Formats: sequence, C-alpha cells, structure tokens
Amino acid sequence: MSKALIVWGGWDGHEPEQVAAIFERILKEEQFEVEVSDTLEAYADAEKLLGLDLIVPLWTMGQIEQELVNNVSAAVQSGVGLAGLHGGMCDAFRNNVDWQFMTGGQWVAHPGNDGVEYTINMKRGSSPLLDHIEDFQVKTEQYYLHVDPAVEVLATTRFPIVDGPHAANGPVDMPVVWTKRWGAGRVFYNSLGHHADIVEMKQVTEMMRSGFKWTSAGKQLAKQNKDTKTEVYTGMADNQT
Repeated sequence: MSKALIVWGGWDGHEPEQVAAIFERILKEEQFEVEVSDTLEAYADAEKLLGLDLIVPLWTMGQIEQELVNNVSAAVQSGVGLAGLHGGMCDAFRNNVDWQFMTGGQWVAHPGNDGVEYTINMKRGSSPLLDHIEDFQVKTEQYYLHVDPAVEVLATTRFPIVDGPHAANGPVDMPVVWTKRWGAGRVFYNSLGHHADIVEMKQVTEMMRSGFKWTSAGKQLAKQNKDTKTEVYTGMADNQT
C-alpha cells in the first residue's frame, strides 16, 4: 500500500484543515495509507520521509527551518512524489527560495481578490494526465504566479480580467496546473483551491486525484531505474535571507 503524508497549517483563511480532510478522503479512496499532521515537525524525520510515496503540503505562508526543507527536497529527489494546490504549496514559506525552486512557482498576486469569474483552459500536450478534464469556469481567486520555465503546463487561465498595472502588458496565459521533475521525483501543482468548496468541485478533485496518483507512481519507477544517479541538493541555508 502506498504511503502519503499530508501536512496542513499556516494561514487559516485557506481552510487547510478542511482541505486536508478532502485530500485524506481522496487518497484513501485510492488505497493510500494516509498520515495527517498539523505541524511542520512532520518533516523532521528524514528517513521516514524517504519511506513515503507522496508528500502533500498544505501550509500557506509561515516560516520553516532550512533543515526541514532539505529533508523534503531529499525525499522528492529520491523519488517521493510532491503534490499540492493554491497557497498551500506555492505560497508557502515566502522567504525560502529552495522551496520555491522545488515546487516550480510562487504566488505574487490575485487581481480582483476572491470572486473573479474566469475559465480554466486545459492544455493538450505531451502529457495525457488531465486529458479526461474539459475546460471549465470558476469563480474564485485568479492566481498570478512567477513560474519556473522548466515546468510542463497542463492548464492555463487568461489575464487580465480585472484591471490593474499588469493589464498594460496585454493578454497573458498564466499556468494553473503544472508538473515538473525534482531529481527522480515528480511534482504536481494546481493553483485552484482558495477554499474547500473550490477543492470539492468535480474538476478540481479529479485533477488532484490524478496528480496524487501520478506523483506517487514515480517512487516505484525510481526504484526500478537503478542507473539513475541524482546528487541531493541541500540548499544554501547558511546564506539564506
């Protein structure tokens, strides 16, 4: 049975406890053994993390010790999957660039705040991961992110909808869902999920279900590929600001 760890906390406005319960339900439906923790100390046992198949971060903003980031990074580099959404993964630990490098992006704005109506445009490309999901409408925060150019984009949204200084740049297709690699590990991110009701939308639930399964499957593939040699990157804790 695959093992997953959900770690929730940080800003309560994103309803992390409720979202953690939704994720726990999805994972158990997929026959995962699930541990749920509300403390970042869940990342303190490096050996335990290496024994997982999937890590699901749900922690918006806050601070984290560099050693804990290093432990998560090492686990993912070894093949453990990393999958999350909204601010719980890509607006976590704003001062930690190693976390941002690993996850593939960082939130910078949501013009119009909550209640913006926009379209999620599914992108058909080399990955069939979300081919079963069609374009759909949402009414929630529209995330503007700074994104790693190495990611594979699976869904986008068009900016601007709400006026602001960014509108002077003209139309921009912003990534909403992406995947990337971190060593032997797979990473999946979905910028939707401001509140639990958005996570409960069928399309969002199914995107996360697919992301959980895809990222966790990378662990077994990493074990099978004995020729893969990845140097574990531990970051630059001594000089981090």
